[in-house]
Amino acid sequence: MIFFKKIGANELFKVFSLNGLSVFFKIIIGFITSKIIAVYVGPSGMALVGNFRNFTNSVESIVTLGFQNGIVKYVSDNKEDKHKVKAIFSVVFLVLFLISIVLSFILFLFADYWNFQLFGNISKYSVVIKCLALLLPWYASSIFFLSFINGLGKYKKVIYINIIANFIGLITSVLLIIRFQTLGALLSIIVAPSVLFFVTYYYINKEVNFFQSLDFKKLDFKIIKYLSSYSLMAFVSSVIGPIVFLAIRNYVIQTIGLQEAGYWEAISRISSYYLLFATTILSIYFLPKLSLAKNDYETKLIFLSFYKSILPIFGMGLIIIYFLRFYLVKILFTEEFLPITSLFFWQLIGDVLKIASWILSFNLLAKKNTLVYVLTEFFSLGLTYILSLFFINNFGIEGVMMAHSLTFLCYLIILVIYFRKSLV
Repeated sequence: MIFFKKIGANELFKVFSLNGLSVFFKIIIGFITSKIIAVYVGPSGMALVGNFRNFTNSVESIVTLGFQNGIVKYVSDNKEDKHKVKAIFSVVFLVLFLISIVLSFILFLFADYWNFQLFGNISKYSVVIKCLALLLPWYASSIFFLSFINGLGKYKKVIYINIIANFIGLITSVLLIIRFQTLGALLSIIVAPSVLFFVTYYYINKEVNFFQSLDFKKLDFKIIKYLSSYSLMAFVSSVIGPIVFLAIRNYVIQTIGLQEAGYWEAISRISSYYLLFATTILSIYFLPKLSLAKNDYETKLIFLSFYKSILPIFGMGLIIIYFLRFYLVKILFTEEFLPITSLFFWQLIGDVLKIASWILSFNLLAKKNTLVYVLTEFFSLGLTYILSLFFINNFGIEGVMMAHSLTFLCYLIILVIYFRKSLV
């Protein structure tokens, strides 16, 4: 009993439990959404959904200038200084809001061009690009609010926000997909997250009064200069990354077929569900901890905490998923998607290596080690693209997953060598 009480009192356990509840709800919601898409859209439509999802990920990073992790760290470092927190809030909100307005005009005016790049000759989806343009300022604001709250150390509120937003997003997504099929699935990618603005606005006012915190008379643009290093890091992973995957998917469509590209999107969805456990706990709990670590020894303790507590649970979960993959595909999608069961092995291997390397790459973010982060990201993305094309030509769609595994094996080895002083 004493052992279990100690575990229950552990801070990491409390965060992981609450985070687990949040991710559990998000996964259930994702399951429902995936099933609706599978029934009403099918593999071919899912491939188009994948293309648009990659595009919106790039747009999100551009409109926020990649400041999310930087905001978390900067606010975390200065949360005791109310004047500094107010200065950060004012200048970052102003800059991001102006950027979102400019980008919205670009998207709206050239909607037909972006439609052709993403969907080919299916011109009816230009309306999706225009909706993205109109909702972008609200979406950008919600991302800023959420990063700010996270930086204040209010991890419980961050998790509550995600739970509420996911439920609202589920209702919106289901209604849109049932009513408009593929068009609805595309719209749900941008409409559902935009709802997050109202939830984050409510919670941000509980921490810092929104209007009272905005002070445009004494804007400190040195804050933007400080955060600019995070822009470069985010640009590589969040802008170039989705573009690389978009290029690979288009290559799959051209060489193998639209349906096979849909299979890749389907298994990517499954992967994204269980990766939520790791990415959320890394962002909410480990990133602030790494930011405050003062030397190699403290960093080592954080690494060991992750490898001893999170990674084993994650690995066991993936083993269970592998043996239940046939049932999982039938439940999540339809029998039309059963061919993806042959893709699980390499995808799961790659995801284990991915998660093992992420705690190390997050330390690059926390310590603002821009050069190493950018170089390793360029290496991994370039290797992913080259290996994907090579393996696709030799092994078909399974080659994408093989490239995924080999890339993250190389990526992990490089990071382990770089952080060897903090690991031994």
